[in-house]
Amino acid sequence: MTGFGESHAQENGLAVAVEIRTINNRFFKLSVRTSEGYAALEPMVEAVIRQTIHRGTVQANIWVDRRPSPEDYRINVDILERYRQQLLGEMSRWQSGRQDPPLETLLALPGVVDDASAKVTEALDDWPLIERTLNGALGNLTRMRGEEGRAMAADLTANCRAVAASLDQVDRRAPLVVEDYRNRLYERLKKVFSELQVSLDPTDLIKEVGLFADRSDISEEIVRLRSHLDQFATTMAGNESAGRKLDFLTQEMFREANTIGSKANDVEIARHVIEIKTAIERIREMIQNVE
Repeated sequence: MTGFGESHAQENGLAVAVEIRTINNRFFKLSVRTSEGYAALEPMVEAVIRQTIHRGTVQANIWVDRRPSPEDYRINVDILERYRQQLLGEMSRWQSGRQDPPLETLLALPGVVDDASAKVTEALDDWPLIERTLNGALGNLTRMRGEEGRAMAADLTANCRAVAASLDQVDRRAPLVVEDYRNRLYERLKKVFSELQVSLDPTDLIKEVGLFADRSDISEEIVRLRSHLDQFATTMAGNESAGRKLDFLTQEMFREANTIGSKANDVEIARHVIEIKTAIERIREMIQNVE
């Protein structure tokens, strides 16, 4: 399912920003982008995300910025004094008298000022704040995906009702198919036999109608398709991740609809089967996005 969630947090000079985007995918596919030095946290990031997201393409962007404080800077007095003595020695060769070099010049020289904020810190030390921010972004993502999920559930329910309505029409029509076949066969054979001046044996007619009734019996398929619709509704009403189960049920519904269409041998039933398969196809397309 598609969605977007973001979260920001600051603590002890550490600023963290997390963005998570998801798009539809039958499987779980994760891509993580982090600030330099934090790539080692990707397995932990994936573990947290997998607790919330089970299917879909996920893009997680994590930015970490450690803001400097006055305590991060220290003047290395020994190095400063060493620079000063060297510069005084060199300057005495070019001019008379002792004149200290400007302090701003000395402070700009390498190694005079230690910058603790520039040192690489252990990414694991920053993980607690990163994890809290990541969970915050996942919470916002879940709320957005929940709204989409409710709309999708309503659409799935409407399509299931369409399947059930067409199936009711098939169920009402099915008993009439054999009777219509018997009447058509009887009239056809009676005409042929009258032209040939041959009597029609009712036993042969009954046997042929019985074979047709056996071949075109769709009662089991109707019962199974209704059962799949009931299981589909029950699964949607549950709280667990059900995308794969709904996908399987959709495949089974499509299989039963195909069997009904091939066995019924009736134009009206075939028309209803087309409506059933159209609704199931819409369901199958949406199910690919269900987690």
